[in-house]
Amino acid sequence: MLDHVSEQIKGNDEFTLLDEQLVAYEVVRRAVHESRRSNTKKVIIVKGGPGSGKSVIATAVLGDLSKAGYNVSHATGSRSFTTTLKKIVGTKAGNLFRYTHNFGKVEPNDLDVLITDEAHRIREFTVLRNVRRDQRSVLPQVDELVQAARVPLFLLDEHQVVRPNEIGTINSIEASALRNGAEVINIDLDGHFRCGGSEYYLRWVENLLGLETGGSLKWEGDENFELFLAQTPAEAEEWLREKNTEERTARLTAGFCWPWSNPVNGTLVNDVVIGDWRRPWNLKPDKRVPGIPPASLWASDPAGFGQVGCIYTAQGFEYDYAGVIIGSDLVWRANGWQTDPSKSCDLREIKRASNFDELVKHVYRVLLTRGLKGCVVTSVDAETSAMLADIGIPRIA
Repeated sequence: MLDHVSEQIKGNDEFTLLDEQLVAYEVVRRAVHESRRSNTKKVIIVKGGPGSGKSVIATAVLGDLSKAGYNVSHATGSRSFTTTLKKIVGTKAGNLFRYTHNFGKVEPNDLDVLITDEAHRIREFTVLRNVRRDQRSVLPQVDELVQAARVPLFLLDEHQVVRPNEIGTINSIEASALRNGAEVINIDLDGHFRCGGSEYYLRWVENLLGLETGGSLKWEGDENFELFLAQTPAEAEEWLREKNTEERTARLTAGFCWPWSNPVNGTLVNDVVIGDWRRPWNLKPDKRVPGIPPASLWASDPAGFGQVGCIYTAQGFEYDYAGVIIGSDLVWRANGWQTDPSKSCDLREIKRASNFDELVKHVYRVLLTRGLKGCVVTSVDAETSAMLADIGIPRIA
């Protein structure tokens, strides 16, 4: 998608919308015309899993409506995603790309359309570090977004909530629409175009992690998607290295089970240590190291290979082949998955969250579904590795 954002905004339609994507696109266009003519507000909620085309819809809407003279803006809660979009589009971006915390003081219906991508990352309230507590908006952040446009468009995947203060759900958006006198239109994208078009793989991941019930844990294989089990992270990395070419991208990610150090003397620290294998995390967002891409570009810059990506840099992006290291925060035992906040090096509020178990499983669902063509998985825990082999994931030959 990133490869074509610039062309889409400039007027060259690089993507063909398919099936439910086209339906969603046409619903948004019609709602925009009707809202301006009748002076009404319509809230559109587009729900879809990884690779269902949410961001493609967002790009098409943004490009077409801005070219037609409508006042349109795109917002996410992801620094990496927004920074990358701005870099790809360049100086033409202007106020097209903003953050979900930028709308606290916007006049009601200031925009014709506000596209909130990754809407599952909406926070309960907007909290800005440089704004005194008594000057902060008292509105829920979702209300700020709903009020900012005649047609607020929300695109979300409820299984990608990875922080306790992320409250972007269909129910919360619908409640905000009701408070603000808006009609709600819901669209469910059934197609899945990431993971090689393998809906089977996506459903299998959700069953594996216990996020959906009733499915089999057994991996039966899928001609549309490669899945392998590596004995060690070194083996996984070597498999990915062979896949990472000028024509294909591959990245290795891990659960947040190792500290994340600042660079030392202009060099990344090898924080991720598993036996004799050592690698650095991707660069922190506020740091700079010569020859190392900033965190926001880790997934798209060729120099990102060799650093281990975390959930905060991988979420929202895709690459051809994904590698995932399952850390000791999620292990398999005889009675199922066990999560352990003491093994996490993530933010304090996440480790102390009452729903830590759910958040960790969401993290691994995100990491396991970044790959378009294949994935290699490895675990630091022997019993977990044995289970993954037992359910039919083939080992790397």
